[in-house]
Amino acid sequence: MQKKIKIFILALVILFGFCFVRDFLVKSLIGTVVTNVTGAPTRVGGLSLSILRQSIKISNLKIYNPEGFPNGVLIDIPKIRASGNMFALLGGKVHLKQLDLEIKEISMVKNKKGKLNVDSLKIANDQADREEAKKPVKQPALQIDIFNLGMGRVVSKDYSSGVEPVIKVYAVNLKKSYKNIVSVQQLVALIISEPLKAAGIQGLKMYGVSMLAGVAALPVVAAFTLTGKDHAQETFNVSWQRAYDAGLSALKKAGVVKSEDKASGIINAVVDGVDVTLKLKKNSANSTEVTISARKFIFPQPEIASGVIYRLKEELR
Repeated sequence: MQKKIKIFILALVILFGFCFVRDFLVKSLIGTVVTNVTGAPTRVGGLSLSILRQSIKISNLKIYNPEGFPNGVLIDIPKIRASGNMFALLGGKVHLKQLDLEIKEISMVKNKKGKLNVDSLKIANDQADREEAKKPVKQPALQIDIFNLGMGRVVSKDYSSGVEPVIKVYAVNLKKSYKNIVSVQQLVALIISEPLKAAGIQGLKMYGVSMLAGVAALPVVAAFTLTGKDHAQETFNVSWQRAYDAGLSALKKAGVVKSEDKASGIINAVVDGVDVTLKLKKNSANSTEVTISARKFIFPQPEIASGVIYRLKEELR
């Protein structure tokens, strides 16, 4: 009996070790392939692979800024889910019947030299620049039947005009579905370019990658959430005084404060040529609602308002 128990425990240890090594190797492969395509460091947080269900779940995949830009995450992808045909691997091909990907945030950074991080990626440059100088990593053949892309927001940081960056936040709320993805380049180009297009950002080199990579996926479903609001609003678990001080500091860094009325909790400023108003509302001793409105003439500028909220969060960290 003792011998059988020992054999059983040993089998469990071997099985656990195999699963750990298997998942580690898959995580390493995914990170290596994405890094090879983008030229930017990539990290995979967690991975769960089920051979019986022929599915895979990836959590906290992050692509970081390329060299020449501030340290930080370029693309934050909290969740990836896929179901596929595992037997296709025997023929050296990755076949996914469905891929669901949720992007939390894309950070588009312009450095002091006026260069963009997204346009400095390897995939955004010509074919010669995208080839590995040494030993290229061989990429498996890929087939994705349905690709569902979800997107939260695009954060734009422009360091070219001063010490403090101009920050704009675009709430994209994009949901799209594509079919017949046939290469890693095609997939990465969609992940990066589609949210930037939806945010209305123009003139990026990345947009030309769709032609180079052969991106011709047909959208089968598209759903956008567009609003005409000129404001951004959020409740913070801090005192009214702390929220006021943080808001004042954020506006001074972002632009020029024109007036402040501490009694009413209102601050007026100009940020990147846009009139901005911050209003505070005390909910409780440790809860304050902050509303930022932004307009240029009569036109709402929600990306500026959301950018001030973004700065305010950094002040309150």
